[in-house]
Order: sequence, then C-alpha cells, then structure tokens
Amino acid sequence: MSARDAKADEPAYAFAEPREPPCPPLLAAKDYAAPSVFQARNLLREARRQKHLAEAPVPAICLLDPDGDVVRLLGERGRGEQSGNWACYHTDLLEFTHAGMRMGAVARAVGGAFAVLVAEQLFASGCELLVSVTSAGRLQPGAPEAAFVLIERALRDEGTSYHYLPPAAFACVDPALAEAVGEALGHAGFLLQRAGTWTTDAPFRETESAIARARALGLVGVEMEAAALYAFAAARRCPVVCFAHLTNELAQVAGDFEKGKDEGLNEVLSILGACRAAWARNGRGRAAEEF
Repeated sequence: MSARDAKADEPAYAFAEPREPPCPPLLAAKDYAAPSVFQARNLLREARRQKHLAEAPVPAICLLDPDGDVVRLLGERGRGEQSGNWACYHTDLLEFTHAGMRMGAVARAVGGAFAVLVAEQLFASGCELLVSVTSAGRLQPGAPEAAFVLIERALRDEGTSYHYLPPAAFACVDPALAEAVGEALGHAGFLLQRAGTWTTDAPFRETESAIARARALGLVGVEMEAAALYAFAAARRCPVVCFAHLTNELAQVAGDFEKGKDEGLNEVLSILGACRAAWARNGRGRAAEEF
C-alpha cells in the first residue's frame, strides 16, 4: 500500500494532537455576556407552526415536578387538564387551579439540562415564577424523614450551570425571593429547613468520597436540578425557587423512597400556595393581579 493509499484510508474526522493540554470543553469558549443564537422563543414559534397551536401564555406560576407524582395525582383526581397551547416538543403542561390561581406543572424534567431546557421555554411563554420540588437523597444523619428543604445554595457538580455562569462552587437562590417564600411558609405553619444541597448529573456515581465531601460542606441532600436552575435564574434574571423533598437514604435501606401520604401532594400544594402569596405580596405580575 502506498503512502497515498494509507492517507486515503485515514478517517475524515482525525484531528492533530494538541500541543498543550486543552481546557475541558465544558469550560472552553464561554462568553457569558453573549446572547445565544438558538433561542427558546424561536423554537416555540416553529413548534406552534408545526403543531398548529395558538400563541397563549402559560400560567404565571409553574411547577417542575421531576418525579411526576404531583402531576399524576392531580390528573387522576380531575384537578387539572393538559394545556392546549404548550408548544414544547418534549413535555406536556398540566394546568390546574390552586390558592385561587391558575398554575402550571411539567412532569419528569429530570436533571439539570432537561430542567433548564423546560425552564427556558416556560419563561419564554409567560411564566413569571418557577418552583421546582424534587425528591432528594438524605446526606446528614438524623434528618427527619420526608422532610422538605428550601434550597439556598446548590453545589455545582453538574454541567449545565457552567454554560450560564462562570465557574464557582455554588449556585444560589435569590435571597429576597427565598426570604419572602420562607416567611409565607412560616405564616402558613409549614415547617421546613433552609439549607444547601449537592446537585449531580450522575446519581449512580455517588461514591463514598463524594458523599463525605458533601457532608463536610454541610449539605443536607443530593438532587439533580437545583444548581442548573439557579445558574439559569441568575443569568437570565428569571425567578426560580427550588425545594428538595428528602425521601431516601440513597437506596441503602429497605422501604426507601417513601414520600408520605399521597406522595407529598398536600405539602407541595402548600409550597405552591406560599410561593404564590409571597409573589403577590411583592406586587409581581399576574400573580398580584389575581391575588
């Protein structure tokens, strides 16, 4: 075989070896001030065209329900209906009334990338406040079972947040929003902890050393969405508040993953009601108009 023939057999995608160790692609070529070429509003425009949907706003307050239990139970009990104008290619939007206001909920947007994909489209469609309630693994011994945590900071052990904010250890909730929601929950008699969590992209790589590090940082739970959602919220200036429902011991005990009565539905609805009250008291958008 000639040198020419050998060269022709080389794969077309072969690349020269870099002269210096490259920066990890996740951190390379990031211009955090630059707008994205691919925009959620344009994606939704084309989805509406293809699906023959009218352009109409989603409810002002929406819920991300990664486990899907809240959406499932509301649907089974006839308390909601599928939106006829939600143009997302990947999800359905359940609309329901709670605390005197029409709200929306998207199920099974699991993981930071999927959660932010949906969040971008919700805010492009008229959402004014996004609430995420996800089940989480319990990290600290002695934590009460099926406890709820308002996540104040989330360890950025995932990829999506690094497309929105420069590298840092944590992504954090807006303090004023957390204070308003926490106060509203207190007025409603809802007891919850305000603490930090560890957000991971790889739940089946929760090793002993990684767990020990999270515990040493004082983090109370491990989940998959909060850091990405808080980074998106900060970069886009979109109000997002995340809660963790501590439901399991990382599958280390029999009978794990129990959420309590009705899969915690009433508690989640209480959280939504408090979020709505906090948002309305601050005179925000449609939530205030309908309060």
